[in-house]
Amino acid sequence: MKKQRKSLMAVRDIKNYSLSYEILNQSKTKTILFLHGWGSNKEIMKQAFAKKLKGYKHIYLDMPGFGSSSIDKAIGTKEYALIVIEFLNSLHVEVDVVVGHSFGGKVATLLEPKNLVLLSSAGIVVEKSFKIKIKIKIFKFFKNIVPQSLYKFFISDDVKGMSQTMYEVFKRVVDEDFASIFEKSTCNTLIFWGKEDSATPQSSGETILKLMKNSKFFTLEGDHFFFMKNSKYICEVIENEQL
Repeated sequence: MKKQRKSLMAVRDIKNYSLSYEILNQSKTKTILFLHGWGSNKEIMKQAFAKKLKGYKHIYLDMPGFGSSSIDKAIGTKEYALIVIEFLNSLHVEVDVVVGHSFGGKVATLLEPKNLVLLSSAGIVVEKSFKIKIKIKIFKFFKNIVPQSLYKFFISDDVKGMSQTMYEVFKRVVDEDFASIFEKSTCNTLIFWGKEDSATPQSSGETILKLMKNSKFFTLEGDHFFFMKNSKYICEVIENEQL
């Protein structure tokens, strides 16, 4: 009798994208999908959650342009969501829970799963500081006359070292206002936030809580990647809520 593999690492071609993914606990029926944040990849999510939630099948995905997944043109968050949907359809799987961190939280919300877990989700527009506003104005003024070698002093840390294509993606998604999308959501939602998060401040999480009808809010110690040290608690809440 052939022994079933507990883990599957593979690459799947969806449209023009080569998507790298891994599936853990393949014999389980209940399924949970993990979507990483901007500039991150599936390995970060695996590091936090792979050894937990053993009653679920885990799917870890590198979204286009991140990790080991390809991208050949600039796309927006809605296109990312459509690609993830087609990816799931190709696996013939329906997910019970979607966990999304930061940018992945916006993609996860667009998937409209029955159960949604947001980890310091992006999507609430926060007014930029005076320093950032001045930096943007200076860059726009000089961008056509300074050499590209000086761009590194002006561009966001979120896109340093990334390709021109991913820089164009960043410009499309960075200031998206998801307030109306959060408000229309009917997902059963758990919102977790790091108290010291400076990338997506706690006030953004509190705003999402007010917008989403079926949501609960939890603040934990840590910064934007607070879930790395708090994954045990997060998983216990997911299990206690019977998602």
